[in-house]
Amino acid sequence: MNKTDFFKIANGVTIPAIGFGTWQIPSGEVTYNSVREALKAGYRHIDTAQAYGNEASVGKAVLDSGIPRSEIFVTSKLPAEIKSYEKAVRHASLTMKNIGLDYIDLYLIHAPWPWSEIGADYTKENIGVWKAMEEFYESGKTRSIGISNFNVRDIESILGKCHIRPMVNQIKLHIGHQQEEITEFCQRNNILIEGYSPLATGKILNDPEIARIAEKYGKSVAQISVRYVLQKGALPLPKSVHPEYIRQNFDINFEIQDDDIRRLDSLK
Repeated sequence: MNKTDFFKIANGVTIPAIGFGTWQIPSGEVTYNSVREALKAGYRHIDTAQAYGNEASVGKAVLDSGIPRSEIFVTSKLPAEIKSYEKAVRHASLTMKNIGLDYIDLYLIHAPWPWSEIGADYTKENIGVWKAMEEFYESGKTRSIGISNFNVRDIESILGKCHIRPMVNQIKLHIGHQQEEITEFCQRNNILIEGYSPLATGKILNDPEIARIAEKYGKSVAQISVRYVLQKGALPLPKSVHPEYIRQNFDINFEIQDDDIRRLDSLK
């Protein structure tokens, strides 16, 4: 990838077209070093969340990088368990305190339901939380707002009540898990899809069919997997703590041919 490759979202903000994910990376030295390595490799988009417990380490790495703050896109997320307007306001402030930056670039509701109640209906609560998200955006503390893990019904409930529409939906997206319905809905509604776990948390790295395609291009399975998400029109968020893989996942300046994309589409 190039540092100049971007997606543009509904409010005109540009987002570097590949992000560095920090889910499950321990706070402190491991996160700090991984983010510094990612920035050194060329990433300009760092994704964290209050639930990850590493916001402070991410913020410190960004500040210590020597790269102008305006050139780094930082995302964080409101915890999935926060389902009231009042608590959302407090936790947005807590994220800003944790991360130690003057502003963040994208703030997401981490999920439409608490993780202990996946699939539960929190429509009314999410409408209240979205009001807090809108106010946070209007305060200038974040340059854009969105959602994560929301399905069509969850998004429609927000769209029917909001005055600022969600700009991004971050979902699990990888070869064998394309999520066509929600992806197509978001694309129709000018909501950028970000794809986390593009390597399926490592589960597809030994897939023989992907390996055959990777060999054809002289690339790794991981590089094919990240590039695939990008060519599906979504923004990939690969994660690693190993410098070699951090650099490799960013090195995706190639094109997967249409027939190979169709072969990857057919994998389940």
